[in-house]
Amino acid sequence: MPKHVSAILIALVLIGGIAIRTFVLPRDTQDVACTAATASTANEASIIHQGWDAVAPGRVEPRTGEFKISAPMMGRISAVLVNPADKVFAGEALISFDDAEARAHVASARAQIAVRKRTRDEQRVTGRAADRRKAEDAVADAADSVISARARVDKAAIARRQSAASEIDLEAARKALAEAQDRLTQSRADLRTLVADPATPLPTQLEGQLNIARAELEAAEAGFERLTIRSPIDATVLQLNAKVGEFGTPGSPQPLVALGDVSALRVRAEIDEHDYGAVRVGQPAVVRSDAFRGREFAGAVTSVAPIVQSGRLGGSSQRNLTDVDVAEVLIDLHEPGPLAVGMKLDVYFGRLGTAVSAK
Repeated sequence: MPKHVSAILIALVLIGGIAIRTFVLPRDTQDVACTAATASTANEASIIHQGWDAVAPGRVEPRTGEFKISAPMMGRISAVLVNPADKVFAGEALISFDDAEARAHVASARAQIAVRKRTRDEQRVTGRAADRRKAEDAVADAADSVISARARVDKAAIARRQSAASEIDLEAARKALAEAQDRLTQSRADLRTLVADPATPLPTQLEGQLNIARAELEAAEAGFERLTIRSPIDATVLQLNAKVGEFGTPGSPQPLVALGDVSALRVRAEIDEHDYGAVRVGQPAVVRSDAFRGREFAGAVTSVAPIVQSGRLGGSSQRNLTDVDVAEVLIDLHEPGPLAVGMKLDVYFGRLGTAVSAK
């Protein structure tokens, strides 16, 4: 056989070997991977037949829900009074904004009141008119007491976080605020009763002018109070996105602070519409998290949404990679243990009447 023919044959054999390695072996490997993926999907789908009525992705949240608070108005942040993971009480100041202009409005309103009240007092009244005037002054004094008491609570809360005051001092200030609010409520009730009496005369012109000035002060105080973000509930600071000097903007997609009561947790799950009839209020459930492999956390269904809509939770299961319609389900956890707010997990819904315990 000529040498050049032998060389050609050898070259063809080498090329054929390379082609086999390039195309055949990867295809075999891909076939094995596809077979494994198919087996994994089939195993996942078979979970529902292993004693579970349905399986769904979920996310941990406070049982009270999560409170996301944005800036009430555009303004520069002047103080951030808390840190992430801090425990706060209802009404505690969290973030404050520049308030120079608001303070000026309050001062102007108080100056107007001082002038109007002095002029009014020069006009003497008796009988029911005097009683009404006294009741109006009592409401104004009680409102001022509430404002002063709230300022003392804010000061005590800041001092406690700086270890400059004790918990006892803060509780005393909060008690004084509650008492001042009770007095204001009672004073307003007494004034309403007196005004509703047909025997009580209407305010004079000077008295009306004073009442208008007091209303303007109330509006100015409300504007001043809006510059302080307060906690609506006893909670834990879950997220803080505020820094001194930054500008807060209403409607921002990112809240300045997120709060939640983490003393009790729940799971917000999204069940496929095909499983809607398999989940009921009171049904036992367990949740599993990749962060705590081998552990289960027990709970019970407390709410099933009456509407099916597009899903909002992300998940790793095969069905969440497609566009499906789901219904929201809430599951209260009996003992959440180490689970954290925001954690993704899988929820397994047991048959009604089936006892499910956490492992």
